[in-house]
Amino acid sequence: MKKKMLSIFPLLLFAAMPAYAQAPTVESIELSVNLVWVMLGAILVFFMHAGFTLVETGFTRAKNSLNIIMKNFLTISIVSILYYLVGFGLMFGDSAGGMFGTNGFFLSGREDIDFFVFQAMFAATSITIISGAVAERIRIMSYIMIAVAMSIIVYPIIGHWVWSGDGWLAQLGFTDFAGSTVVHLTGAIAALTVVIFLGPRIGKYTGKKVNVIPGHNIPLGALGVFVLWLGWFGFNGASTLAADTSLVPHVIATTLLSTSAAFVTSAVYTKIRFGKIDPSISLNGVLGGLVGITAGAADISILGSIIVGFVSGILLVEGVRFLDAKVRVDDPVGAIAVHGICGIWGTLAIGLFSTASGLFYGYGASQLGVQAIGVLAVISYTFLIVSVATILINFIHPIRVSSEDEIAGLDYSEHGSYAYEWSQTLLERVINGNDEKPEHGLGLADRLNNLGHGVVKSKTS
Repeated sequence: MKKKMLSIFPLLLFAAMPAYAQAPTVESIELSVNLVWVMLGAILVFFMHAGFTLVETGFTRAKNSLNIIMKNFLTISIVSILYYLVGFGLMFGDSAGGMFGTNGFFLSGREDIDFFVFQAMFAATSITIISGAVAERIRIMSYIMIAVAMSIIVYPIIGHWVWSGDGWLAQLGFTDFAGSTVVHLTGAIAALTVVIFLGPRIGKYTGKKVNVIPGHNIPLGALGVFVLWLGWFGFNGASTLAADTSLVPHVIATTLLSTSAAFVTSAVYTKIRFGKIDPSISLNGVLGGLVGITAGAADISILGSIIVGFVSGILLVEGVRFLDAKVRVDDPVGAIAVHGICGIWGTLAIGLFSTASGLFYGYGASQLGVQAIGVLAVISYTFLIVSVATILINFIHPIRVSSEDEIAGLDYSEHGSYAYEWSQTLLERVINGNDEKPEHGLGLADRLNNLGHGVVKSKTS
């Protein structure tokens, strides 16, 4: 009897459905599939923040792990709220002279909540780039204030220029499919600006010598790179904004092959350049390849994407070395090279390899010129606004921690906590003055901040 009742239940449920319910149409099914695809992409981009957290934590010192975790959680949370309140309207509202949006704040009058969620993840991605570059010496409240400024007056304005449809760069014909410039270059220039004001970590440079300050857990960082690579399929793939059966596979393929080429190139090039395959720079090559193809994933051929990745891998290796040793910019995880140098290359590569407008396909250099204008505009605007914001924030609340706090580690000085039990035990012995082995106390802290000799070998973001 029980089995019979269970078999009748679905029929009763169907009979109870209102008479006005309609069978799904082709249009409604297509809309649902597109919605699911974009939402899946948003979830994958959200998961990328786990990757950023793992990478930044693994490639910095253990004593700053909790601080990095907190910065990444605060970034995704604060930026999402501010993007709802202000950023989305500034980015996609009705244009004021091609410069910024004027409505749509609080999602007023907007029904495309799926699009808002997807774009909010991009905004948070751009701003979290700063976290890795400024790691190990910035006050967390200063970082939060910088993130707020980026969320309101930097990222959404640049996004409007390029992606609103009415922005002045879009009107010129500037192309950035998924954000090599809008997301990555913007974040990298902001990071560079703040790093210049912060200065290097204690012990990074001794006279003309560049000292190695190694990360504490490379396998953790490597896992983060895999997470980012996975998430990037949603980052680029869902930027189609529809489950297009011809475009989505192409975008996924170019993303995969450009990244693979960049990793192989970085590995081989470090062998040629330094005599050994450098694991951490090679991991950085993965991210450089991802950033490099992001602007042109839909516009560049599959073969072209491999070439873009090949160049990204070389630029990444030389970019890290140039910034670290020549310009003496202390970026603990290599974020500026990955997102900045490879972001510029990826944006310009459209002018060369786009099958619809590229120089190598017989369309002249006009697209390349427009891409260069966009790159220069974004660099100039970001550097100017972030410089002013950083100066004001530093005047109100010094952005850098004290030397004592930096040596103790930001986990202790900023949060009063520890990521690892051993670090708590060590610090307690030093503070209480009962360390039976002086080499484990302040002497060790000093050596950890003055490790190595010669030019730094590697970093990852």
